[in-house]
Amino acid sequence: MIARAVSLVVVALAGAALAVPASSAAAGFTLGVAAGDVSASSAVLWAHAGRTGAVTVEVASDRRFRHVAARARTRAARSHDLTVRAVVRRLPAGRPYFYRWRQGSATSPVGRFRTAPGPKQSRTVRFAWSGDADAQKAPGATALPYNDFGAYARMAAQGNDFNVNLGDTIYSDSEVAGAGTLAATVAQKWAKYRQNLAVGNLQRLRDAAGLYSQWDDHEFVNDFTKAENGAAIYGAGVRAFGDYAPVTYTKRDGLYRSFRWGRNLEVFLPDERSFRSAKASANHACDNPQTHQPDLAPTGPPATRALFAVASPSLKQPVSAACLAAIDDPSRTMLGARQYARFTSALQHSTARWKVVLNEVPIQQFYALPYDRWEGYAAERTRLLQFIAAPAVKNVVFLTTDTHANFVGPVRLQTLEAGGPKDTGMTEVVTGPVATKTFSREIDDTLGSPGSGDLITRAFLKPAPPAGIGMTCANPNVYSFGEVTVTAKTLKIDLRDLTGAPIKDIDGGACGPFTLQAK
Repeated sequence: MIARAVSLVVVALAGAALAVPASSAAAGFTLGVAAGDVSASSAVLWAHAGRTGAVTVEVASDRRFRHVAARARTRAARSHDLTVRAVVRRLPAGRPYFYRWRQGSATSPVGRFRTAPGPKQSRTVRFAWSGDADAQKAPGATALPYNDFGAYARMAAQGNDFNVNLGDTIYSDSEVAGAGTLAATVAQKWAKYRQNLAVGNLQRLRDAAGLYSQWDDHEFVNDFTKAENGAAIYGAGVRAFGDYAPVTYTKRDGLYRSFRWGRNLEVFLPDERSFRSAKASANHACDNPQTHQPDLAPTGPPATRALFAVASPSLKQPVSAACLAAIDDPSRTMLGARQYARFTSALQHSTARWKVVLNEVPIQQFYALPYDRWEGYAAERTRLLQFIAAPAVKNVVFLTTDTHANFVGPVRLQTLEAGGPKDTGMTEVVTGPVATKTFSREIDDTLGSPGSGDLITRAFLKPAPPAGIGMTCANPNVYSFGEVTVTAKTLKIDLRDLTGAPIKDIDGGACGPFTLQAK
């Protein structure tokens, strides 16, 4: 297990557990509970105890804990910020469960999860995903800077089989003005997790259903690579994330894992931080000669750069050959050789009807600032897409966060390059954020011009090639999540805002729902 090995004994019980008075509920367990990495027979259970010492978790098939299926013991220690975890195994597939933690007279809130159906069971599966949430308050402020994590509350209310918190689950380097310095140490990152978990809507998400948690860059530092930012901050990020997220981690495989949900669905969570090469922009290789910062669109065709040079004059400057060579360098990797081999083999051999890749960073082509996305690792991106597009691998869908916007579009091998668009037949749906600056606000701040984010969306992201990228839907300025319904024949995606209302496209039309037909 991540951050420590926990020795525990799981005992199957046929007897009944004693009822706990409501007045003792949650005492000492103020940060809620969570169940993660749920499979057809197991789950990783999590809580934050009120003090050091022995802690017990019970798992039952009924809400009143009359029929306890498993019990496990562990200890809360300050070396892990009083977080506790236990793995329960040998649970029947496709069953709902309730769980609670006890320490002395204190009892946690009751959490819920459902084990995945077995691989031969054909069932409809429903889940939601989003990410990018920051509860850091501005100095002297009493209110949260963006919202109260309303998207998480809506996800929890859907009654899903599971949910996904996909990246930037904290902001070690908050965008909130005056937020202070980078949270670089384990203790500083623990404080960030406690800060986010103090928001009730995040606790609701975590106790409502099984939750798959995945990091992105801000659990470490913005646009993180180990090659550029060092092993120390990586180690601190790994430990703190593992203390607060119920996940399984190993040094060899990082956070890469996959989970089968019956005959119709397998979800894959590639780790896109632990093994990636330095960005092409490292060591100033891609600096624009006018701004002395990484070029805004190094892979953009000359005509596109010239068009947008009106808003950003630095685009008139040439892109260095060294920068383009670095982006295209086949020795640079996003996943690392071992993970790439495991991931592609698992996709190829999966017998699930739908293969959903929960992608930390987008794989679509946006052209603007590609360094941290799949575009910035162009050779591996092309190799991966060509592999997945082969006839032997069918019904792959990418679900992503990271860009703080809703961007739905085809995944292409190329879009604006010579020869025109070359489609793979796959779709990517990007949603979020939960609570941080939206794409529009970030672009406005970067360019120093209000309205720039919306302008770029209307003028470049929405128009069809060769005028633009041709996204099916684009809304760059809304807090949101995606709701997914999977059957043997279809995969349907609804994009919703933090009130639960359907997302609108920037042109005012409906943004979905999107229904994909199985091949």
